Amino acid sequence: MKIIVTKNYDEMSKEAGKIFIDRIKNNPEIILGLATGSTPIGMYKELIKAYENKEIDFSRVRSFNLDEYVGLDENDETSYRYFMNDNLFNHININRENINIPNGKAKDLNAFCKEYDEKLEKAGGIDIQLLGIGEDGHIAFNEPGDFLNVGTNITALTDSTIEVNSRFFNSIDEVPTTAITLGMGGILKSKEIVLLANGEKKAEVIKELLTQDKVTTSLPVSFLLVHPNVTIIVDEEAYSGIAKC
Repeated sequence: MKIIVTKNYDEMSKEAGKIFIDRIKNNPEIILGLATGSTPIGMYKELIKAYENKEIDFSRVRSFNLDEYVGLDENDETSYRYFMNDNLFNHININRENINIPNGKAKDLNAFCKEYDEKLEKAGGIDIQLLGIGEDGHIAFNEPGDFLNVGTNITALTDSTIEVNSRFFNSIDEVPTTAITLGMGGILKSKEIVLLANGEKKAEVIKELLTQDKVTTSLPVSFLLVHPNVTIIVDEEAYSGIAKC
């Protein structure tokens, strides 16, 4: 596991951008695992900038997103498909047929989950997976609990996740209570993983991840400790808990 500590959010985004830009340059048919939320927005801006400067080409790139809210249409401004279009896809030359995002409006959600895993496996798996981290240690929507699902699944969101995500909605009552998420198996099969964390609110969970030597379903992100190729990029605020040790 490689740890990169940056001064602030902008530097964190640039460091992550460098990694993804390098991987895309070296493999024009790369399969990207992508994430949503406020954390990766700066990195996506770096990718857009590199595309506009003709450093990278997305025409043969394929992508698989981690998750989506159940019940939201892709045109809903709070859906993750809308987020990805707005923050990345609408600004690059990726083939729309190469974009894969869970369908929260699928008629048979369980069947869709199985199909999503099959499509990812048929594609050859994720070459590089981008992750954020929840304050409770969840990655994607794999929430802390007695067990974690291996495959893509429908999950109930915890109260803390709903509260944190309510900032993207008009009120907490509008936040969906369930979501489709890539399972831990799909994440851990990725050939390379890059996890981003910024801000003081992430300091405690980053400290817990980097100072313990155990894997537990009560801290889903801890499963990254057994992966052979993980880079964690944090700003000084998110790393402050470690710095005080």
